[in-house]
Amino acid sequence: MKRVGIKDVARGAGVSPTTVSLVLNGQTEARIPAATRDRVRRVAEEIGYSPNSLARSLRTRRTHTIGLISDQIATTPFAVQMVEAAQDVARENGYLLFLVNTGSDAEVEHDAIEALLAQQVDGMIYACMWHRVVDAPARLPLGTVFLDGRPAGGGFPAVVPDDRAGAMAAVQELVDHGHRRIAYIDAGEAPVPIASALRYSGYLDVLRAAGIEPDPSLHVEASITTAAGGVAAAGELLDRPPGQRPTALFCFNDRVAMGAYRAARHRGLEIPRDVSIVGYDDQQYIAAALDPPLTTVALPHYEMGRWAVEVLVGLREAPTENDGVVLMPCPLIRRESVAPPPAVPEGTNDDGA
Repeated sequence: MKRVGIKDVARGAGVSPTTVSLVLNGQTEARIPAATRDRVRRVAEEIGYSPNSLARSLRTRRTHTIGLISDQIATTPFAVQMVEAAQDVARENGYLLFLVNTGSDAEVEHDAIEALLAQQVDGMIYACMWHRVVDAPARLPLGTVFLDGRPAGGGFPAVVPDDRAGAMAAVQELVDHGHRRIAYIDAGEAPVPIASALRYSGYLDVLRAAGIEPDPSLHVEASITTAAGGVAAAGELLDRPPGQRPTALFCFNDRVAMGAYRAARHRGLEIPRDVSIVGYDDQQYIAAALDPPLTTVALPHYEMGRWAVEVLVGLREAPTENDGVVLMPCPLIRRESVAPPPAVPEGTNDDGA
């Protein structure tokens, strides 16, 4: 089948090929009557004309394509919103998104960058599963935006969750309900050192601002990849005698909080009557599905994904302060797992964190 070309449109509309090109490329400065423009567009649609994207890219030096390279986010249900947001903004602005999941393999990552450069993408997004500092690959172009990660040494715009402020909102919710013995079940694994440190910092800041002296024994670590880590860590905390046992648990993520729910129930404790629990991440299929639904802090995956593409396509300015890193707010999602602490038995002391 013969490909329909620009000359066919010109012949059908009774105009020159130059006029067709000006109309279909949106050149509004050309003095072409509105009726002629409408006729050209109508004929192009009727005969099925499709612009030659390669020829157009050679003229404009733009391909309207974006490459998104990730370590794991394309294969995890918890961060898929970042990809969805990137696709939404790209589509809204006439861009096609190429997605490559490297599985944290340096060789795969290198080959992916080279392939995207060969495709002459207009820009790249370098996305991380965890909020962390990463060494920027040598071949990343200057137009790259980092998503959920910070480039070591700066040099690229980046967007990450404001983990410290998110933790502060979580702990403040517990303090506002009257809790003073608040435990923090932290990450006991290496992949998330920045998020862990920032959330712990926010926890301490709120306690001290409320006049609560932090109790180091209430800062414990757990495996964060499954609920089992939360079961073990929360179980140890809840087995302490009255007066030493925390009345509230702030958990590093919702999977740990799910384990804390199990630990409380195994001990006959009712949430939130006997112990309040707050999570982090607002993970789909976990937080809202728990009984009672979990109060948690949402990671702004969708908002970060939108921001990254908007910077890339020029819809917003790249940041210049804070080494080019934007902190995206992490909102508190109030549900039903927080209540005032239970009455303290006589003869016990509830002072301290």
